Amino acid sequence: MLNLRKLTHCTLLSAVMLCAHGVLAMEGAQKGLEISKEYKSRDTGWGDSSSEIKMILRNTEGQESIRKITFNTLEQLSDGDKSLTVFVEPYDLKGTAFLSFSHPVGADDQWLYLPALKRVKRISSSNKSGPFMGSEFAYEDLSSFEVQKYTYNYLGEEEANGLQSHKIEQFPVDENSGYKRRIVWIDKEAYRIQKIEFYDRKDALLKTLTYSGYNKYIEGFWRPDNAKMVNHQSGKSTVLEFYNYQFREGLSDSDFSQSSLKRLR
Repeated sequence: MLNLRKLTHCTLLSAVMLCAHGVLAMEGAQKGLEISKEYKSRDTGWGDSSSEIKMILRNTEGQESIRKITFNTLEQLSDGDKSLTVFVEPYDLKGTAFLSFSHPVGADDQWLYLPALKRVKRISSSNKSGPFMGSEFAYEDLSSFEVQKYTYNYLGEEEANGLQSHKIEQFPVDENSGYKRRIVWIDKEAYRIQKIEFYDRKDALLKTLTYSGYNKYIEGFWRPDNAKMVNHQSGKSTVLEFYNYQFREGLSDSDFSQSSLKRLR
């Protein structure tokens, strides 16, 4: 005969376990969200910034190609940040410019100016997972971090770059993202991103981005000197070396417009 008492006990035990799992999931989501909010809040109030970048592309045989870039950003307190990337070298890329308007909700707005064609090309939402100018960075990697772009799960604490760090799983809200999830390490000391792992839509590890050489500027805003993106599936890598950070130079919305792209030299 069916043991109803045993069946009832098992059913109650399963319900309790499911409930406990649900509570832990909710707690993990909340903690991941809170840490991400704290990271964002600590990097708020810098206004505008500019820097120079040396981009080093390495293929699977270790051969390198080098590009020089200027990078300007404008903080938007009620929206995502604006950024303008302009290639200075080599000669065949000089004047190529990438303009990005990040948004907390909805698709980002992005445009690429190609001087050889003398036209501005809009990057569609479906193409934002594509490689940026042959590098291992995707167009979506160049947007500012906005809390609403993800849902979260806290995975615990783990060392990254020699620092004890929060380990957080982030799931993109945008259905056009090239990633199923990211795992981000944020150090507990100063809330700086130390490392990000990117997983493709099949949930296979695609890329790892590692930051190093952090320095503090103006009122305590941290910026790295180096960002290295390694593509585990292709064997290629891209390194960004940052120089000459400047802040609060008086940049405005007019410096980040589509019409300004064609005036760049």
